Amino acid sequence: MFSILDFVLVLLVIATVDASVPGGGGFDENYVVTWGNVLKLNQGEVQLSMDKSAGSAFESKHKFGSGFFQMRIKLPPKDTAGVVTAFYLTSKGDTHDEVDFEFLGNRDGKPIQIQTNVFNNGQGNREQKFVLWFDPSTDFHTYGILWNPYQIVFYVDKIPIRIFKNNKKYGVGYPSKPMTVIASLWNGEGWATDGGKAKINWSYAPFKANFQSFSDSGCHADGGNINAEACGSTTYYWNTIQYSRLSANETTAFKNVRAKYMKYDYCSDKRRFPVPPTECRLNQ
Repeated sequence: MFSILDFVLVLLVIATVDASVPGGGGFDENYVVTWGNVLKLNQGEVQLSMDKSAGSAFESKHKFGSGFFQMRIKLPPKDTAGVVTAFYLTSKGDTHDEVDFEFLGNRDGKPIQIQTNVFNNGQGNREQKFVLWFDPSTDFHTYGILWNPYQIVFYVDKIPIRIFKNNKKYGVGYPSKPMTVIASLWNGEGWATDGGKAKINWSYAPFKANFQSFSDSGCHADGGNINAEACGSTTYYWNTIQYSRLSANETTAFKNVRAKYMKYDYCSDKRRFPVPPTECRLNQ
């Protein structure tokens, strides 16, 4: 059995080899408010809120072609059924590439799920869902997306929970468009909790999510096209050989967190996919 103590020990080992959040600067230097009620508590913390009238969001000033994007997030507390907090990369548009963390609120006392997804050229349907081994509404935790020429890795407090490998040579689409970093808080009651059966309890509004860590942590690709050679360069630490695969300690943590906390995997959904998509085999 993989205990909480085991997780802590693995975290300590991983932390010794993992670089700190790259880049510097506060919120105004690297991000801009795009809609809704966004409260800047200081340059190191921002609060999104949502009521019946609207949610809220902010996004990076730059587009990126690769990077290791990490943000510290504290989710809204108590009854948050139907409320979605999101941290993701997207190229926007009908044929967008996208890499998603979506935190799906729940009735008070029930676990909040993380839904991850990967889109290429407008095609997603690659959902994997997890519950967490902590309450994400009581304190800040670090959520990370590594995107480089080799793989996309989703991290929770430096523990890898999902890998999507670059298997273009086998015909699998891989995000390659310049993408913006976005954080948002919005009304997802039509689908987010119990398939849309659990609606938002507006007596708890306004719902508030807090964010920290606003570093500029990727290769800029603002011209509309990714310079593959530049954004794949090993001058960026996230493109070095260390980040082309998981370490032995990360692999152990990865296998255990998926065995214990993964609640849905599109690769195992035979109703939706009688024949599993090609990447399911290649991502093993």
